[in-house]
Amino acid sequence: MAETTSRILTLLNLLQTHRQWGGGDLAERLGVTERTLRRDIERLRELGYRVEATRGAAGGYRLEAGSQLPPLLLTDDEAVTMAIGLRVAATQGLADGEQTTLSALAKFEQVLSAALRQRVNAVAGFVQPQSPRFSDAPVSQELLGQLALACRDRERIRFHYVAAGGVDSDRVVEPHTLVAAARRWFFVCWDLQRDDWRTFRVDRMSSFFGTRVHFDQRDLPAEDAAAFVASALTALRRRVSADAHLRMPLRVMREQFGPWSTDAEAIDEEWTRWPISGDSLETMLSSLAWIPVGVEYTLHGPPEFLAFAAEAAERMRRAVPANSPFDRLAD
Repeated sequence: MAETTSRILTLLNLLQTHRQWGGGDLAERLGVTERTLRRDIERLRELGYRVEATRGAAGGYRLEAGSQLPPLLLTDDEAVTMAIGLRVAATQGLADGEQTTLSALAKFEQVLSAALRQRVNAVAGFVQPQSPRFSDAPVSQELLGQLALACRDRERIRFHYVAAGGVDSDRVVEPHTLVAAARRWFFVCWDLQRDDWRTFRVDRMSSFFGTRVHFDQRDLPAEDAAAFVASALTALRRRVSADAHLRMPLRVMREQFGPWSTDAEAIDEEWTRWPISGDSLETMLSSLAWIPVGVEYTLHGPPEFLAFAAEAAERMRRAVPANSPFDRLAD
């Protein structure tokens, strides 16, 4: 009896770790015949777990959400409280690693009935933890749970994405992992349109759609997902660059800028191209303070940087009081 109970608990855990299992695979994992597996499945159903069985080559067993919570020794109120706590933990950074909390959240989302899930969504929407770490990049709690399930089930998904600079696109990807880094949530996946690995900011994603198409996991070109995201962020910082064309001869510019003129190049005898870069638009903009007063210059670079510089210039112009001695400098 103890052996049967232990096996059934192992079976339940296997059903919770993947969206669908083939009967042969489950029987092999448990070390039993498929006939014994079917009896164990029936025992789970008697305990209140809704295990769906489908026939055919692509068939198998999957654990479905029930009309009531299976007997996990939790009341409905306790289950709702735990689900809300997991959601809050997921959006506030994780003390024990992303996988533990998101895996637990995925399991709760799967077995919660529709009514309980509505309660979780309603209550969680009004829960505001103290000193939120991710407040500068709010993430939909529901979307985070959907992405966690897609990563676990290896299901291709579609979503809409707004990149830096406001560029819109619709993507089809194979999910891998969610990573919390740099005060934001990043989604690591294989982009089918780009035929390469990509990272996406979760707060810029919308219109999630599960395709029900499953895939074999690819090998990530990094030690782990956190290392991949760190590398991607470093590469992004390097890509954020622009040019300032200064009306200064290269010789004069180098005399005044010293070591900061290393990459400068002469455009002609009168103008010099000065590359600027940084890990943020603000850092890049601060580089312009090195340009001497009275030197004419133009900016050339990514649309998002040019728009940021124009908006900053307009804010500074408005900050100067009208009719002040300095107002003439803005004309």
